[in-house]
Amino acid sequence: MGVQWVGWQHDHVALRLLVLDDDDGIRTSLALAMEDEGYEVSSAATAEEALTLVSSLVEDGQQPDVMVVDLMLGGIDGFSFIRRVRPLSGAPVIVVSARRDKTDVIAALEVGADDYVTKPFDVDELAARLKALRRRFSGTTPTPTTVVLDSGEGGWPPVELDVDGGQVRRGGDLVHLTVTEFRLLCELAAAPGRVLSRGVLLERVWDRGFFGDERIVDVHVRRLRTKVERDPSSPRLVATVRGLGYRLDLR
Repeated sequence: MGVQWVGWQHDHVALRLLVLDDDDGIRTSLALAMEDEGYEVSSAATAEEALTLVSSLVEDGQQPDVMVVDLMLGGIDGFSFIRRVRPLSGAPVIVVSARRDKTDVIAALEVGADDYVTKPFDVDELAARLKALRRRFSGTTPTPTTVVLDSGEGGWPPVELDVDGGQVRRGGDLVHLTVTEFRLLCELAAAPGRVLSRGVLLERVWDRGFFGDERIVDVHVRRLRTKVERDPSSPRLVATVRGLGYRLDLR
């Protein structure tokens, strides 16, 4: 079954939702349910189809606003899809999978997923999580328009956070961040020098707890460090305060 589009526009502009799952029943039920929620839904049975779709949309100046991805697929699996789609799109990815092991959850987050829902799942729960992601897009953070994270002394290029532009730049080069990574950095930058607990970051960035497991914050901090730190193995911008949380130290 190839890529198919389902959906209509409400009075407001609909967000584009990509559903990647090789189960025909799940794809159809999700498309219908999310259409009722006001999304413009596209669906694909294989990662190859989904990658082609995202590439085509990006070329046309459009792309999904959020993606729902199964992990166990024929051909390219969900882990590989997320890894391959990340250079094309920073849109949030919600994994929907029958794999319940915490190592699978962490592995999915490590490759670029933003959330994880186990099968069987409640459609209302998924809809609520999608709404939380929508709040991330429209939410505001009391952060100055531009924050110099690293002044670039010692021959290193400066690193700047452009809040309004939704960008981070190292020197003149754009640093690719996912929506979650960007929101996490904005929250830390809103209070430089102040420790934010994992619980606070979960509430502000994810809008809720995550399986009661705060390791999701640690995973995203590790990913963020690989993109903004001079030496991710010895971080100095996003500092860990043992037993308390994380703190942004401007340089």
